[in-house]
Amino acid sequence: MSLINTDVKPFQATAYYDGQFIDISEKNFKGKWSVIFFYPADFTFVCPTELGDLADHYAEFQALNVEIYGVSTDTHFTHKAWHDTSDVIGKIQYPLIGDPTWTLARNFEVLIDAEGLADRGTFVIDPDGKIQIIEINAGGIGRDAAELLRKVKAAQYVYTHPGEVCPAKWKEGDVTIAPSIDLVGKI
Repeated sequence: MSLINTDVKPFQATAYYDGQFIDISEKNFKGKWSVIFFYPADFTFVCPTELGDLADHYAEFQALNVEIYGVSTDTHFTHKAWHDTSDVIGKIQYPLIGDPTWTLARNFEVLIDAEGLADRGTFVIDPDGKIQIIEINAGGIGRDAAELLRKVKAAQYVYTHPGEVCPAKWKEGDVTIAPSIDLVGKI
C-alpha cells in the first residue's frame, strides 16, 4: 500500500535545532507544509552534500511556509556533534531529528533493516498532515534541493487549486491543466 495521501503516523522524537534539543511529533507537521528528508547517517559522504544543498535553499522553502526536517537513525547527540564539527552541517538552520529506535524510518517505510539505516527518502507533507510526495533514492544517488523546491511548489498549487493539475516539468507560473473528458486523447 502506498503512503501517498495517508496521515503521518504518531511518533515522539528529539531533534537538534538552533543550538538545543527539542521534542518533535507528528503534530509538528500540521498547519504548514513539511519536508521530511531521511538520509543514512551522519559523518558520511553523500549525506552532507544533500543536507548542505537543503541549507542553501532553506530560505526559499521558508518563504513558501515549508519546514525541513532532516532525519537519520543517529541520535540527536550525534547530530549536535556533527553540526559542531562540520562547516557544511554547521550552516543548517532546520531541525535534525534523531531516530535511534527506527520508529520514523519504519513509519515512513525507509528502514534498511539489515543495516539499521534509512534509505534516502524524501516526503512532502501538506498542512493537513497528509503525505503528498514520496521519493526514494539508492544510497549512492544524491538529491537536488532545487528540484524538490519545484515539486513542493507544484504540490502547493494543486492543493490550493482543486480541479487543476501540473503537467511534467511544470514550473511556477506555467500553464496547468483542468482535466475533463474533452481533453482525453488530445494532450
